[in-house]
Amino acid sequence: MPTVAILAFPAMQSLDITGPMDVFAEANRFLEPVRHYRLSVLGTGPGPVRCSNGLTVQPDLPYEGCEEAFDLLVVPGGPAVPSLPRDNGLSRWLQAAGRRCRRVASVCNGAFLLAHAGLLDGLRVTTHWNDASKLAARFPKVDVNADRIFLRQGNIYTSAGVTAGIDLALHLVFEDHGPEVSLNVAKRLVVFSQRNGGQSQFSPYLTPYSANASVVDTVRDHVRRHIDHDLTVDCLAKHAAMSTRNFARVFAKEAGITPAEFVERCRIDAAKVLLETETLPLKTIAHRCGFSTAMRMRMAFTRHLGVTAQQYRQNFGAFAKGSGAVA
Repeated sequence: MPTVAILAFPAMQSLDITGPMDVFAEANRFLEPVRHYRLSVLGTGPGPVRCSNGLTVQPDLPYEGCEEAFDLLVVPGGPAVPSLPRDNGLSRWLQAAGRRCRRVASVCNGAFLLAHAGLLDGLRVTTHWNDASKLAARFPKVDVNADRIFLRQGNIYTSAGVTAGIDLALHLVFEDHGPEVSLNVAKRLVVFSQRNGGQSQFSPYLTPYSANASVVDTVRDHVRRHIDHDLTVDCLAKHAAMSTRNFARVFAKEAGITPAEFVERCRIDAAKVLLETETLPLKTIAHRCGFSTAMRMRMAFTRHLGVTAQQYRQNFGAFAKGSGAVA
């Protein structure tokens, strides 16, 4: 009987722990009792743990003193995790657990806790897109890939933000028991058995306007309001009251990408909103978002997200199934 332990600590993200637990619990419905996952929660203390959303979890036992060689140890994340200092006691325990356990996995920014323990040094990993740059800066020995839903390196598994823990757990069930069980679990939970694309599908490019407007802020607000207009570098430079050459240089330095790439990503974000909420034909969405043709929109989606606009609609559109959505 495989054993799965999940670490619980104050202010953790509740879905980081309950999502994977539900996957393994549902898998037991399709397995013989001798093959059931045995689930346990390890706390950082003897009492109940309060999650970031107020949910209270009662651990089965404290992690300190626990020396069981679990088949899988899962470390969740939480909103405050990237800013937490290293917990020496927890890091030492995780180091030892990493040697004992057959597999160790992090959900979301739980990767920071594994990195503090040195378990990610030299490995290619992922985490929540919003924390990827922080993880890379804080732990230079870790190769951070911000666009993967989950990654495996040896016996270490890392997953992207929050619900990606479900994707990872489904993959682990697939590894353990094959595609039929993992697909049945996905159907029970009404989730994708294998999600297309990566975290760039959840890009934050269209963010609210900032009062302390930099060049990027000024242009971002203009692009948001005129996404279907002519947004060439010359036009944006004129809006920013700068020469084209100086604007392109300053913008690239501040944003880390060229103005043209920024505009394309903003147009993709605008298109994503319509694909999620509307049943409009793709050519109409392309026109409203500044793409000259549906084919250009398709190419942009494939280049940046790894999926076509139609695939994105099938994955995330509220009316994707049986709604008469027009392709």
